[in-house]
Amino acid sequence: MSGLKSIIILGLIVIVIGLPFAFKGEETIVGKADDVVVVITPHNEAIRFEFERGFRQWYEAQTGRTVDVDWRVIGGTNEIVRYVNSEYENAFRNYWTDSLGMEWTPEVRQAFSNRKLELPDDPDEDEMHHKARRAFLASDVSIDLDVFFGGGSYDFIKQAQVGTLVPWRSGEELAAQFPDEVFPRKFAGEVFWDSEGRWIGAVLSSFGIIYNVDAMKRLGMEEPPSRWEDLGDPRFLGEVALADPTKSGSITKAFEMIVQGCMDARVDELIEEGLSQDEAESQGVPAGWMDAMKLIQRISANARYFTDSATKGPADVASGDCAVGMSIDFYGRFQAEVILANGGGDRLRYVTPEGASSLSADPIGVFRGSPNREATDLFLEYVLSEEGQRLWGYQVGVAGGPVQYALRRSPVLRNLYTDEGRSNLSEPEVNPYATVRDFVYRPEWTGRLFAPLRFIIRVAFIDPHEELVQARVAILEARERGDDEAADAAEQIFSNLDAIRFSESAGPIAGVLRSGDKIEEVRMARMLADGFREQYRLAESVAKGK
Repeated sequence: MSGLKSIIILGLIVIVIGLPFAFKGEETIVGKADDVVVVITPHNEAIRFEFERGFRQWYEAQTGRTVDVDWRVIGGTNEIVRYVNSEYENAFRNYWTDSLGMEWTPEVRQAFSNRKLELPDDPDEDEMHHKARRAFLASDVSIDLDVFFGGGSYDFIKQAQVGTLVPWRSGEELAAQFPDEVFPRKFAGEVFWDSEGRWIGAVLSSFGIIYNVDAMKRLGMEEPPSRWEDLGDPRFLGEVALADPTKSGSITKAFEMIVQGCMDARVDELIEEGLSQDEAESQGVPAGWMDAMKLIQRISANARYFTDSATKGPADVASGDCAVGMSIDFYGRFQAEVILANGGGDRLRYVTPEGASSLSADPIGVFRGSPNREATDLFLEYVLSEEGQRLWGYQVGVAGGPVQYALRRSPVLRNLYTDEGRSNLSEPEVNPYATVRDFVYRPEWTGRLFAPLRFIIRVAFIDPHEELVQARVAILEARERGDDEAADAAEQIFSNLDAIRFSESAGPIAGVLRSGDKIEEVRMARMLADGFREQYRLAESVAKGK
């Protein structure tokens, strides 16, 4: 009997293990194409699917050969940048020690990727740190990646300066390929492609507000949000979906739009008072920075969370878990398309704050040491061609458009926004070149503060978020019970942001972040976060009359 029992048990094990194989479909064999291009990207599955499908067809028509796109997806742009920098350090270290026979030292490690290191005109005058930097820029060291596709221009600019990205076309070739009437290099203060061809905008983005129509009714709010200031409305307490700017360069860009808008308002006021442009900017930029910090503080206090994923906010607003949120335009529009397609109506809506958001480019670039350079060059050619650009904005099923996913993004080529071209777009009413015409981005105001802005939002509003919210609630409750004296006193404590005023942010804070001294950066982060945490606790106590 025991033998029969063993046989039965063994048979059951065989069945359990064998069933998946018995019902397994035919496998798709990957890696049998003639050529390959390796692409690292933060882009979603829909974008990857449509561009791989389109590129394969276009490539075979152009070359008579087949091609695979080997996608590498490790997270957002920040995660990609950290990975790329680490891999290039390892690759150059091997090249420096093995191929050049040089000693790897802390000096060499810091110098080879130092984008601010100036090299002597005469290489004979090089010291060791100059030699390391010059060797890296002259090398073809590879990290077995071909293309960086997607993310904010800020990170691409930095990678180009570091030297991890190399020219795809010369500046002269790009100027001939993309005259202003086709794809301008600069528009409304934003740069759309690098003058040396190390990165090129592949698609356009703007930033705005998403809101749920049903949630607005639930809150008794008749007017939909249309300005960044609306997100600080106390009625949105616990209802705002925000992404963590330290995890997303695009979300940092959205916060930068708030800062730019506040600065612009201050400068305009001072000019109207009779000050010159220079005088107005010298006073208005710092004052506008402080206005923006206070607004971001109020918005942060309303936040339900700061998510690591920029796509979570639109999904939560769509479901009604949050009423409003900040969003990149295409996330909001894509989520609205999903809801509409699934019978959910048009409850999710997106609006670009009028005159308060710039138009920026999500770039594409070629990595130093690209192992598949011919296929890589053709991949960029396809993405920037009219055939590739149609995929971003065309409706599903339209000739030349996507076959499965409406990506609802804004192509870079202006000719796709003609009356004839727009009839094929998923968003025919949207012309990004017209939408942001009243907003001019001024990089000299905030460009150097991009990294400090990320850092400041984290230490002042994200790390002490629990205390921030509790203080805001206590102040609002004091107002409701008519204790304006306590509320005013608490508000004064709550809104004291001297630790992150313009002079501090552009000075000591920016200096520590530029230094690369991680120990000092952690120390400063802890000091600031602890300071704000105690400040918010004190504001809460005062508001409660303790």
